[in-house]
Amino acid sequence: MKKLIALLAALTLPVLASEFPEGSPKFGTNYEAALKTAKAEGKPVILVFSAVWCPPCQAMKKSVYPSAEVKPLHDKFVWAYLDVDEESNAKAAEKYGVQGIPHVQFLSKDGKELGNQVGGVSPAEFAGILNKVSEKAAK
Repeated sequence: MKKLIALLAALTLPVLASEFPEGSPKFGTNYEAALKTAKAEGKPVILVFSAVWCPPCQAMKKSVYPSAEVKPLHDKFVWAYLDVDEESNAKAAEKYGVQGIPHVQFLSKDGKELGNQVGGVSPAEFAGILNKVSEKAAK
């Protein structure tokens, strides 16, 4: 019975870890769809390369993206959460040189690179980065 409970807990953890907290941006999970949406809506793109086993990634997901500092900026961007362990995200990860995670890649509405952030940051730092990216994208 203990083995069964341990197995169920192990299988459930990735599912629970992959859910987004209340107040998170509206994350898509498809790179190509994010680019199409960005072009259609005229918004820059935020690609969040992450993994369920990455503690800094999960900390950003839990505390930074839904934070009071970042929340007012959600609608200025098209957001995509891309798990680096999924084969469907391998080409995008390679294209943007993802070697460490969390890796947040910023793109213009036309898919041009505007910069990136590698590693965890505080909500205030991330909000500052988003404001700079938004200004850069508007030029």
